[in-house]
Amino acid sequence: MQGLHKKAFTQASSESEEDFWGRQDLDSLMDMGARTAVTALYRTTLPVGGRTLDVMSGALSHLPEDAVFQEFIGLDVSKPALEANKALTSSIVQNLNETVTLPFEDASFDGVLLCDGLAYLTKPQQVLEEIARVLRPGGPLIVSFSDRFVPAKAVAIWQALEPEDRVRFTSALMQRAGLAELDTGEVVPPEDLTAWKDTVRAVIGRKPIAS
Repeated sequence: MQGLHKKAFTQASSESEEDFWGRQDLDSLMDMGARTAVTALYRTTLPVGGRTLDVMSGALSHLPEDAVFQEFIGLDVSKPALEANKALTSSIVQNLNETVTLPFEDASFDGVLLCDGLAYLTKPQQVLEEIARVLRPGGPLIVSFSDRFVPAKAVAIWQALEPEDRVRFTSALMQRAGLAELDTGEVVPPEDLTAWKDTVRAVIGRKPIAS
């Protein structure tokens, strides 16, 4: 992250995260096609049957309907969003821009999700390091996002980057957090589906298995 402007991770709005997100629409910014693409990604990449954490989960986790977990825990700054998320087995209200440390033991999750949330983190490197800490060896972190975001709360550098550069930026953050085997990709809306307009981009990294 050398060479970044000192205000790279500032937000336009100084309103508290709790107040701002507490009054936002609970629906996802992604359109239905993009949500379906995220669900398909989870179906092929996310280990089921174990313990999974959805960071900045919001009201929708985009899980496959038949996915079963030992635990599926959501963490978000918005209590109303967590209460509306029917996929969760439990939830924790936490503002990651104030409290970076995750309230979990080391190597306690089989997988972690971060969908449409990285844009709003003012300390993304520290949060990703915490995610790497709570992941079990071999477990994936699946970061996904569309090109839409809330300008009032997306950090300056996210808004300044082109979509492809956001993928590179995300990859760099994940590498610095100690994640390996990075895999990137995107799903572009088919021309014949006019209701699907959002390109979905994803970066998947895994916690290394000690040799």
